[in-house]
Amino acid sequence: MLTSFNLTQLILISALYLFALFGVAWLSERGMIPRRIIYHPLTYTLSLGVYASAWAFYGTVGMAYQYGFGFLASYLGVSGAYLLAPVLLYPILRITRTYQLSSLADLFAFRFRSTWAGTLTTLFMLIGMLPLLALQMQAIADSISILTRETVHERVALSYCALIILFTILFGSRHVATREKHEGLVFAIAFESVVKLLALGGIGLYAFYQVFGGAQGLEDWLLSNQQVLSSLHTPLQEGPWRTLLLVFFAAAIVMPHMYHMAFTENLNPRALVSASWGLPLYLLLISLAVPLILWAGLKLGSNTPPDYFTLGVGISLNNPTLALLAYVGGLSASSGVIIVTTLALSGMALNHLVLPLYQPPAEGNIYRWLKWTRRALIIAIIAAGYGFYLLLGSEQDLANLGIVAFVATLQFLPGALSVLYWQTANRRGFIAGVLTGIGVWLVSMLLPLLGNIQGIYLPVFDIVYVLDDTSWHLAAIASLAANVLVFTLVSLFTETSPEEQSAAEACAVDNVRRPQRRELQASSPQEFAAQLAKPLGAKIAQREVEQALRDLHLPFDENRPYALRRLRDRLEANLSGLMGPNVAQDIVETFLPYKSGSEGYVTEDIHFIESRLEDYHSRLTGLAAELDALRRYHRQTLQELPMGVCSLAKDQEILMWNRAMEELTGIPAQRLVGSRLATIAEPWRGLLEGFINLPDEHLHKQRLALDGQIRWLNLHKAAIDEPLAPGNTGLVLLVEDVTETQMLEDKLIHSERLASIGRLAAGVAHEIGNPITGIACLAQNLREEREGDEEIAEISAQIIQQTKRVSRIVQSLMSFAHAGGRQQSDEPVCLAEVTREAISLLSLNRQGVEVQFLNLCDPEHWVEGDPQRLAQVLINLLSNARDASPPGGIIRVRSEASEQTVDLIVEDEGSGIPKAIMDRLFEPFFTTKDPGKGTGLGLALVYSIVEEHYGQITIDSPADPEQQRGTRIRVTLPRYVDTTSAVTRDRRES
Repeated sequence: MLTSFNLTQLILISALYLFALFGVAWLSERGMIPRRIIYHPLTYTLSLGVYASAWAFYGTVGMAYQYGFGFLASYLGVSGAYLLAPVLLYPILRITRTYQLSSLADLFAFRFRSTWAGTLTTLFMLIGMLPLLALQMQAIADSISILTRETVHERVALSYCALIILFTILFGSRHVATREKHEGLVFAIAFESVVKLLALGGIGLYAFYQVFGGAQGLEDWLLSNQQVLSSLHTPLQEGPWRTLLLVFFAAAIVMPHMYHMAFTENLNPRALVSASWGLPLYLLLISLAVPLILWAGLKLGSNTPPDYFTLGVGISLNNPTLALLAYVGGLSASSGVIIVTTLALSGMALNHLVLPLYQPPAEGNIYRWLKWTRRALIIAIIAAGYGFYLLLGSEQDLANLGIVAFVATLQFLPGALSVLYWQTANRRGFIAGVLTGIGVWLVSMLLPLLGNIQGIYLPVFDIVYVLDDTSWHLAAIASLAANVLVFTLVSLFTETSPEEQSAAEACAVDNVRRPQRRELQASSPQEFAAQLAKPLGAKIAQREVEQALRDLHLPFDENRPYALRRLRDRLEANLSGLMGPNVAQDIVETFLPYKSGSEGYVTEDIHFIESRLEDYHSRLTGLAAELDALRRYHRQTLQELPMGVCSLAKDQEILMWNRAMEELTGIPAQRLVGSRLATIAEPWRGLLEGFINLPDEHLHKQRLALDGQIRWLNLHKAAIDEPLAPGNTGLVLLVEDVTETQMLEDKLIHSERLASIGRLAAGVAHEIGNPITGIACLAQNLREEREGDEEIAEISAQIIQQTKRVSRIVQSLMSFAHAGGRQQSDEPVCLAEVTREAISLLSLNRQGVEVQFLNLCDPEHWVEGDPQRLAQVLINLLSNARDASPPGGIIRVRSEASEQTVDLIVEDEGSGIPKAIMDRLFEPFFTTKDPGKGTGLGLALVYSIVEEHYGQITIDSPADPEQQRGTRIRVTLPRYVDTTSAVTRDRRES
């Protein structure tokens, strides 16, 4: 027989283990354990092993003794729930993360928009979990009593409760609110799951090899003890294993510790995918040891009850190490469940029992008040569990205690399923159903447990109900059936409020909707903080608003109505994690209300719906996927349309701003969508608002000055009913940029005008030629007749000289007017002569700035080309230089020659060319001149002519870097070589 342990030793071992557990949590929160390990899906999966409480560690052996292989239902039920994770667990996780719902009571209060739903859930969950808490305390007290051979139940349980209170406070209530993830808690619970697995697996392997001597020994023993196998199969055939499956299926969702670890403490949503198969595998490994421990206890004739065969194997073998391993495993299982369950229940009690009755004053530190109130609730809950344990007198089987707790939480399964899949369920039905189910449970299971009642007479059925191992499932089925029946009938025959309907749509599995788009009274985050300071205090309100802005990645000066609605929703969610959904909703609706007049105009938020559809894109199948593909195609069509599209709601909130509008206006859609039209910058605001107020549906060729340029726009508009709110008419604006078309029309008109002027100039020149010739003849005759008169000779010479000048000017005009209609000729061209003619033509125009042209070209520099087209190049360059020069400025034209090319250089003293437009100078129709003063075709024509002459053109601006002024244009042309003269010269020399 095993030498008994000392009570002090066991208490010390318990304290050391709990300190080790806390140390693991502390190290992980301090960053001493790599985050990739903490956030690894395996860690999350192991943390869900909190399900294996002392009841699973000890009590499942007792269940196997009573129900045979029916004990597997405790693992198969949970495994079934996690295998359905995509349609059951993941939607709940999405809701809890989106709306910061940290408990099942929060979920029901949010879904049914009812304070009573959350309050009753909390009360009944507290009552229903007392047997499970008492079970953990009884398991530890019984274990110590078995190991010490002393009856020390009450003292041990009290000491254990004191330790657990301390470590629960250290684990979970050092932070402000349940909305904060406890990385240390998750990692510590994962660690204790490994301890449980190693302990139970180690005992099972020891029994397999040491007690039975391996597989052959086990087979021989089973063959010689056929009644053991038959006792495992008979209860499965006759017992309530189907009810067990249902009970444990529900436990995976509604048990507070399972909900807390699966949803509230979820660090990585994608880890739930791994947990959907990882947790069933973990539970399978644990369950493998249960039959081995049961058979080993029976073979060794353990003196302990079947519930404690896990301890009894080591005691019977006189193996202190094995017995201590079993105790540490049971301690790990018990402490993990108590810590997590108490944290979950304390959050529920705070949000749904304390805060609805009393809210802390805004003058104090709300965070500190919440933290200390939660600590007090932790103490009260563990004390209540200890009181329940004393009330039971430590005489109940662990399996029976666990079943009572599991059946109590089973009453919340219909409500949990209705959250996802029954949108017409309402608060009246839920509350009535839960009251009915809990009432049946109280009468049929809890009262017999407390009063040790042998039987209850049921007059309707004329039978006596006895709470024992074979009849508890009747109470479970009866309570659940009554719950579902009342829930269904009341929900069907009562109306659902608009608030419940909105919450139901938000919770639905296929939800893609959001709260309605209405106008808020507060118009900035600063006003949000000022309003929330009334219930929360200025410092707390400012911190909460800043946190919500960080969550949404919004700036503090945000003022778009769309963004402010998102901010309001986020604040409600964050406050829900801090104070519960009921209190959060009351605070937000009271201090951040919508405008009173906005009820008449309520629509859905198209932009939000589309963003949600994008999130759901990968999960849509069938017809929904096809419709989404059609939506995306039409959306892409509008986005890529080469015409600006702006969609406005009735209140002129911008719902769409496509890429063409972004390019045209330079305003990105991300910054604009969700804001009012009145907030966009000029000149677009005035243009669009003015067009909206006009009765015309089309406006053509609207002139708009933009960044020093003139744009010409066609505007169109059409009214459209919002699809989700018929009767609320919005507007679609189309903005078409016709600037290039308008410039092309102007260019054609200008070209026609030039052609007319050319034809007129040719006719005028022809008509002027005759009188000019006559004047020249008369002057020459006068000089000959008065040959001796020097004064007359000088005057005659001047008249002849001026008539020659007039003839030369007329000839230049005629040549320029006919240049466009002639093919380009290649002939020697003297740059000095072409420059002189160009300057002469420009001198005729007295409307420009008075400047001085300096022709510094070398007469020896000749190029090969068309003299008229080269003159046109010079006229354009000199005209631009004159327009850019200050009055009295000097424009220099010079030439530089190399062996094969000649550079014609035009340099002015103007303001220079901005670098921003340097790359666009040769684009057709690009001009910086005022309307009517330039078509933007001059430099484009110059570039074309120079290219036709196989030349190049470069621009340097500023030409004078020190004074930052002047422009230098260099035209490089092929040099003309007089090969004929060279050949003649060679012949003469020969």
